[in-house]
Amino acid sequence: MKVTFKDIQQAHQRIAPHIHRTPILQSQLLNRMMDCELFFKAENLQKIGAFKARGACNAVFSMDKSSLQKGVVTHSSGNHGAALAWAASLRGAPCTVVMPNNAPQVKRDAVAGYGASIELCEPNMPAREEAVTRLIQQQGYSLVHPYDADLIIAGQGTAAIELLEQVESEVDVVMAPVGGGGLISGTGIAVKAMSKALVFGAEPEQAKDAWLGMQRGERLAEYSPNTIADGLRATVGARNFAVMRETVDDILLCSEERIVEAMRLIWTRLKVIVEPSCAVPLAAIMDQPEQFKGKRVAIILTGGNVDLDRLPWIG
Repeated sequence: MKVTFKDIQQAHQRIAPHIHRTPILQSQLLNRMMDCELFFKAENLQKIGAFKARGACNAVFSMDKSSLQKGVVTHSSGNHGAALAWAASLRGAPCTVVMPNNAPQVKRDAVAGYGASIELCEPNMPAREEAVTRLIQQQGYSLVHPYDADLIIAGQGTAAIELLEQVESEVDVVMAPVGGGGLISGTGIAVKAMSKALVFGAEPEQAKDAWLGMQRGERLAEYSPNTIADGLRATVGARNFAVMRETVDDILLCSEERIVEAMRLIWTRLKVIVEPSCAVPLAAIMDQPEQFKGKRVAIILTGGNVDLDRLPWIG
């Protein structure tokens, strides 16, 4: 199956009773600093504190009761795990999340808080996938992949539908960070169906597997990221990369220092808590301002689950 705009519209109807229609935030000071008009879709204010609630909710509410009885499983550095635990709890289904042993404590606490079991593994993709495969074989769980799944892509694309409905006139660019690719691929499908806007992904220079893949014309199956943006350490999925090649106009990179600077700007100017992954699109604008001068730019703020005891500008 290839995800279509109709799939995203159906996902939006399915999940609407369970999620927040998050607001659009603006700052005139940020607009002047960046020399463009910025619209921030505040998915950090979404259920579980991240856009991941959308995809997980769509996946769980698309499953029949018999599939849910034995439970669901996934691997996640945090937000998708919390989202799946939350969505599974709404339907009374057991949930297990495989997490890397270096996942932030705040994200481990969130997953456990929604009632999921946690299994820790080494912080690399082969270890994650091996643990999930073993649990499926042993327990008969149903896999809800964090990004490389049609129902997840469709669910994540619902944020872009809302964004374009909420911003009253046309935007020139829609931006989202790229981790596994669920959000940017769903966004690409929705934006291209609804507007003439360009779709830009944003990645840290130290986690640029999507950028490299787009340059080479083929997905990187293995990549070792090293970025403060813990939500973007996943390797882009196969389905996601195929959609990105059709719907994403460019991927922009930014430095680690700029991510911290952009994160702090969002905290101080928009007055909201965001995690480093959220700040990557703004950081990319700051590193390449000439592309955005005078434009109307919409950014999806992806999540606000950050460890308040380990902020990057402290210490």
